[in-house]
Amino acid sequence: MADEVDARGEAGAEAGEEHERLGLLESRIGYRFQDRELLHRATIHRSFANENEEDIADNEVLEFLGDAVLGLVVSELLYRRHPEFSEGEMSKLKAFLVSSEALARRAEEIDLGAYLMLGKGEEKTAGRLKDSLLANAFEAVIAATYLDGGLQAATEFVDGTVYQHLTDSSHDNVGFSDFKSLLQEQLQSEGRPLPAYTVVEEIGPDHAKTFCVEVKLEGESFAVGDGKTKKAAEQMAAERALESLRRLRSAC
Repeated sequence: MADEVDARGEAGAEAGEEHERLGLLESRIGYRFQDRELLHRATIHRSFANENEEDIADNEVLEFLGDAVLGLVVSELLYRRHPEFSEGEMSKLKAFLVSSEALARRAEEIDLGAYLMLGKGEEKTAGRLKDSLLANAFEAVIAATYLDGGLQAATEFVDGTVYQHLTDSSHDNVGFSDFKSLLQEQLQSEGRPLPAYTVVEEIGPDHAKTFCVEVKLEGESFAVGDGKTKKAAEQMAAERALESLRRLRSAC
């Protein structure tokens, strides 16, 4: 009998902690869920689900849905608020807003990592700080919001977190942040082959790795960049290649 009472007490305490955890996350998100189980699932990483003896669903399917919802919402916001933009401009701006790196920063702003349920392995390797994990969880939260409150709720959340960063930079600055596209467009306009990117070095442990990427133009090494992700390193290499090309043109 005492054991049953203790078990009920422990279960009640766990339920109270879970209620508080999700309540705090709702405050960070700015949306109150009718079905909190959706938000709960959005915070479960597959590492936690795999290590748990119970049959627990992780957030990967929600992540898949959230990616689609995010793309739709951002596309519609761009279309409605910036009808003067060309298709190419909208594509660049959308890519900037929905990139994994950008979503990871949005996740950090709501402190999403602190509310995730991770397995022991991910905890030991600082999983709460990993860009890919944070970006995926952020997309899962978008999906949970969509399923709970419909497209309007998802749009309000994306508008207040993701889309608002479009105004943090001017249109020109956002466009020029995609140096890989700019380098490719410049080479194509000159009738030259596309650049090739190669990871030449990886430094540091898996949870805090720095990538070094080399960009080659017509088979010759032209510039090198580094970053916390391969994409970031490629962007830096492309930016430096563009600077080198400008200097060469100026010298002629």
